[in-house]
Amino acid sequence: MYRSIYHGLLCLLAVALLSCSDPGQPDIILYNAQIVTLDVDNTMAEAMAIKDGLIVSIGTNKEVQALGAAAEYDLAGRTVIPGLGDNHYHSIGGGSGVDLSGARRIQDVLDAIAAWAAVTGPGEVIVTNSDWHEGQLAEQRLPYRDDLDKAAPDHPVVVVRGGHEYILNSTGLKRWHITRSTPEPEGGRIGRYEDGRLNGELVDRAKVLVTLPEQPAPSFEERVSALAEEYGLLNAVGLTNIRYAGGSPELYRAIQTLKERDQLTVRVNFLFRVPNSARLEDQEDLVAQWDAKPGDGDDWLRVGGVKLMVDGGYEGGWMHEPYEEPWGKKGTYYGLQTMPSEVYTQIVADLNNRGWRVATHAVGDAAIDLVLDAYEQANENKTIQDRRWSIEHGFMPRADQFPRMRKLGLLVSAQSHLYVAGPILVKYWGAERARMVTPVKTYLDEGIILSTGTDSPVNPYNPFWTLYHFITRNTINAGILGEGQRIDRVTALRISTLGNAALTFNEDSRGALEPGKFADLTVLSNNILACPEEEIEDITAVMTIVGGKVVYKQSAL
Repeated sequence: MYRSIYHGLLCLLAVALLSCSDPGQPDIILYNAQIVTLDVDNTMAEAMAIKDGLIVSIGTNKEVQALGAAAEYDLAGRTVIPGLGDNHYHSIGGGSGVDLSGARRIQDVLDAIAAWAAVTGPGEVIVTNSDWHEGQLAEQRLPYRDDLDKAAPDHPVVVVRGGHEYILNSTGLKRWHITRSTPEPEGGRIGRYEDGRLNGELVDRAKVLVTLPEQPAPSFEERVSALAEEYGLLNAVGLTNIRYAGGSPELYRAIQTLKERDQLTVRVNFLFRVPNSARLEDQEDLVAQWDAKPGDGDDWLRVGGVKLMVDGGYEGGWMHEPYEEPWGKKGTYYGLQTMPSEVYTQIVADLNNRGWRVATHAVGDAAIDLVLDAYEQANENKTIQDRRWSIEHGFMPRADQFPRMRKLGLLVSAQSHLYVAGPILVKYWGAERARMVTPVKTYLDEGIILSTGTDSPVNPYNPFWTLYHFITRNTINAGILGEGQRIDRVTALRISTLGNAALTFNEDSRGALEPGKFADLTVLSNNILACPEEEIEDITAVMTIVGGKVVYKQSAL
């Protein structure tokens, strides 16, 4: 399957591109390299010539250097790979509020909040940014209400954890009138200590109980400038393409502006977001707000579809089996369904009828069942086969779900959550289920087309951490989980390049380094195919080229 989908050596596009004009002198030549082409034969080459954004020649140093070029780079034996992609990206992380990214203990979290409180007026709300995870803390747990009370007893505190959870202190609970008797919103959870007291957790749709203070909105030009800076940071880690997993019309306009100004340095596939609170009767107005049609755009910015959610994250993935105790609440807690089944099914059918591709966040096996049911029902009215609809994350598939995925031609958008959250997932779901989180080898063995990403800022945006995890199944604090799901290095590279290209219908133009394809590539600090495994996560980009333009280069080159 991978050979037929990903690796046409002489696709019609390439033939057309190469036959339409005399390539003339190349713009750039890279030589003295170890070029991992990822073509059908896994060809290795020494040199590459680039002109007008395309690869025009790959071969030996002698063959390629004979062409001459305006700029030539001696790579001194460095490894070159096709540009890496991130299939599920939100932002680079950070932002306003208390920064917890450097915290390694609960006390570090409390110290950071206390320092903020010391310069903040009494009663003012303190909010953290989401650029952290409890898996980075020595205690391997969240800071709860009683912890936060010690840091800032006189301020309402909202600790933001990823996109699925808030943790409040006592003053915060009082501010928003959240008590033991507050009913849990459908699709949400209000956390409690073992004695029944509120522990401050508000999970998924329970977050609606809190209204965060409005932050001064940046001007449109400020947002465009910040995006350009953000994409430069992505280039610096070797990323050449990203896929937004549910963005706003405002974000789309800002990216459009960068493209119009010829300032994009990553290729963008953009999915619009349907909120969990959506109803079928809202769809007409929602789609109108997007002011875009399916497939709008070009090779730099393309509208790729729509993203929905049907369950929570680590703390709310919807399972058929209950969570481990005490999270399982004596066998009664199965995770969270964040959108009613009937509503979700109706919206999927409506989007399909409008011509939109659908991607759905589904973590647990029960959530995947709902997605498959809805996709199958939509397919009965208008085929989705060959349209590459996707399941986002797909943490916990069952064996009986793979034939259904294949029949619909679904792709799975996989990320390296286990790398960061391993200990937490062991606590929530037990060691057996944790070992099977994101079973990439099983997916591949079952003929499911995979791509890779990070879910940044939920996980760090460095793609080499993702590659390292899928190759080794090692985690930051929980050791190796699911050793049987390891994949070899070439396969990991293929799903991170060709897999991402296939997800967005771009396998004919990128994902492998072949004449006629876009010159999107990364020069590495270490040989990812030969270095010791433990060095993979420390690999950096030395040079990144997108569309034949050098968008990042270390001074050493």
